[in-house]
Amino acid sequence: MSVHRFAPWRLLAAAAGLLLCATVAAQPGAAAAPVAAAASAPAYRGLGAASVAPETLLRFRPPPLPPEISRRIQGLLDLRPPGAGVLSPDGKRLYFSWRVTGVDQVWRLDGADRFPLQLTGGEDRTTIAAVSPDGRWLALERDRQGEENPGFYLQAADGGPLREVQHRPGVQTEFQHFSADSRFAYYVSNDVSRDSYAVYRYDIGAARAERLFDGQGFWRVADVQPGRLLLVKATGSRGREWSLFDEATRSATPLLGQGEYSDYVMRFGARPGHYVVVTSKSSGFLRVYEWAAGQSLTPVAVPGGERWDVEGLLLDRARKRLYLTINEAGYTRVQVLDATTLQPLPLPWPAGLDHQIVAAASADGEQVVLALAPPDRPRETAVWNWRDRTLTRWTVPSTPEADTRQFAPATLESYPARDGTPIPMFVRRPARCLAAAEPPCPVIVHFHGGPESQSKPGFSPIWQFFVEAGFVIVEPNVRGSSGYGKAWLDADNGAKRLQVITDIEDAALHLRSAWTRNGVAPRIGVYGGSYGGYAALMAMTRFAGAYDAGVSNVGIANLLSFIENTAPYRRQLRVTEYGDPATDREAMIQLSPTRWVHQLKAPLMIVQGANDPRVPVGEALQMHEVARARGVPLELLLFADEGHGASTRANQALQWGHVLRFFQQHLPGR
Repeated sequence: MSVHRFAPWRLLAAAAGLLLCATVAAQPGAAAAPVAAAASAPAYRGLGAASVAPETLLRFRPPPLPPEISRRIQGLLDLRPPGAGVLSPDGKRLYFSWRVTGVDQVWRLDGADRFPLQLTGGEDRTTIAAVSPDGRWLALERDRQGEENPGFYLQAADGGPLREVQHRPGVQTEFQHFSADSRFAYYVSNDVSRDSYAVYRYDIGAARAERLFDGQGFWRVADVQPGRLLLVKATGSRGREWSLFDEATRSATPLLGQGEYSDYVMRFGARPGHYVVVTSKSSGFLRVYEWAAGQSLTPVAVPGGERWDVEGLLLDRARKRLYLTINEAGYTRVQVLDATTLQPLPLPWPAGLDHQIVAAASADGEQVVLALAPPDRPRETAVWNWRDRTLTRWTVPSTPEADTRQFAPATLESYPARDGTPIPMFVRRPARCLAAAEPPCPVIVHFHGGPESQSKPGFSPIWQFFVEAGFVIVEPNVRGSSGYGKAWLDADNGAKRLQVITDIEDAALHLRSAWTRNGVAPRIGVYGGSYGGYAALMAMTRFAGAYDAGVSNVGIANLLSFIENTAPYRRQLRVTEYGDPATDREAMIQLSPTRWVHQLKAPLMIVQGANDPRVPVGEALQMHEVARARGVPLELLLFADEGHGASTRANQALQWGHVLRFFQQHLPGR
């Protein structure tokens, strides 16, 4: 799809139409059809900064922050841990990404608790994907200004210049795996067609790439064995089809998922011809199975995995141990199995962690990188050695000018939806807001993205920023969130969202009633990013009056224009989640915030990155234009050098600082 410069006249026409429709809809007995018609007509075309006039970017660029806000948030942004990272094959080095310079770069530790060495630099976000089995090469990915069109690079393990394997404008090139002998690096790219991904094999010694497979669709390489690749094709937000690819014959043999639209995750197993599979197809929850071609799925017993989703698996390259991540109501727990016998193995964790995370294993499987995430301080990285059964801390997060013990922890609570369903929510309260004799503190309800994501507890300097300012933070996991089984996850797919979108309003209704104190109800704001940004826009329009102020960050304003203009590689994946315009058009109109903008009555801020490939900048611009007709306090912040959310330190400070400033202005509290 070609990209065209944004046409302001389209927005003005749409705004004029919606202004007329809003006036009609406000009259008793007036038909709502004109509003729906306007909402169904995409008001822009294209995505990226090239689709926006330079004067528009200049007009809506974020202004400087008040010094007192800027100083505090800059300090809190220093409370960031390094990434967990990957070990060298001999276990003597740890490579990780860290944003301490203001943007993610790659660092190296030559031993536990040593001073790290910076390996990459510059203004572009650079992250590490893997270390080659021979320990000679690092696989890196680099992105420019949030475009999400990364390039794949190699760097010598000791550091030095990067070798560009492929990095092309408008093209995604993503590293997948090294071969066991370190001769090849496999990657995928949509350089042939923007809506499909070809699989490449790069000969490191010869510095030459060859295309192995270019089937239509969203393909990835999930696992590698000599001469064989385990390929997966995404057919929607959750549907996966798995195939075994033979490098010698260049042929792909179907394995699981073809034509089913089921959520399979697979890896090569420890026994020849066997696979480890995670799926919710049979039980409604993500469970672990062993499988071989021509056989049925055989359940694997996982301690603690009976009630919750097994949301992740890691099988070391040596096929010795299988690490399973279990989502216990938002808290992350890990179980380890012997990869051959599938019997549980003990892995001691320090007490008091919100999240236990297995990041990577060494090539021989005898050492594993663990991320330890307590509620009261940034995450630490440690290495567990299976041979001598020792846990050694490698990184210690810094907490300059902060006593993190005073940070507000997240507590698990719930609120009732109108049909009686309990909706889980995590709550962070300022200590001074607990006093029963005082008026209630203002509340900010944060809806997560995805929508298949999940709000979780854990240490959060950003939310502490708001807690210190006197706000109670509430993070619901409405229906459609992950972590609570297949039925909960699929409850909002397509037109079914019409039945559960009211979870957004019910959060505010419950908080306003249950948290009233001494006859005074709390003032309630709403914030969200991506799908959460969409939820915030729906909260402010479809459920106008439920919330007293709202901020939408990279949020969808019109489901039809979003599907039409999002990056080609994402379109099919999102159709299964939000609906197909060919069959669900009316539902998508009813579920679009632009359909209900005539009801907007409270202050609204819209934040957007111009380079966003997921939610086009046109979504923010059209929402801003149609909302102007309502005469409410309205702000639009455009980041010309960002994509789907702020990535650099400076822009993060601007973004969060303005969000706080906006809520302080429109949700005054104590």
